[in-house]
Amino acid sequence: MIGGMTTDTAHLAERIDRPANDVYAYVSDPANVTTWAPGLGSSVEQVDGSWYVMSEGMGRVRVEFAPKNGFGVLDHVVTLESGERFLNPLRVVPYGEGSEIVFSVRRLPGTSDEEFARDTGLVAADLARLKGILESGN
Repeated sequence: MIGGMTTDTAHLAERIDRPANDVYAYVSDPANVTTWAPGLGSSVEQVDGSWYVMSEGMGRVRVEFAPKNGFGVLDHVVTLESGERFLNPLRVVPYGEGSEIVFSVRRLPGTSDEEFARDTGLVAADLARLKGILESGN
C-alpha cells in the first residue's frame, strides 16, 4: 500500500496563464522538480532510469511520475530511504486560455493540525512558485 490510510485531503489549486500542455511538459520533467518544489530537495539526478532528489530532512528520495499521458495526470510516488511510499495526486487541466494545477495533499494518521497546515502551506507556496516560473517564460 502506498502512503497508508489518510484522514483528510486538501485540494490546492493555482491558475497559471500558460496552456495546459506547457504546464504539463514542465512539471512532468523530473529534472525541473527542484526549481518549483525546493522543499522536496536541493538537487535531482537520474540513476539507472530512476529519478532521485537529495533532501536535507529525508535523505535520498526517489520520485516516480505517472507515465506520460494526454489527460494531465501528474501523480507521483515519493519513496523514502526507509522504503515508505507516498502517492501525491497532481493534475493539470485546461482553464480558459490557461490552465489550473491541482495538488491533493493527504493528511496521514497522527499528523497534527499544525503539521497539516504547514504541509499545505508548503505545497501552496510550491504551486505559486511554479506559476511564477511558467508565467515569466522560463
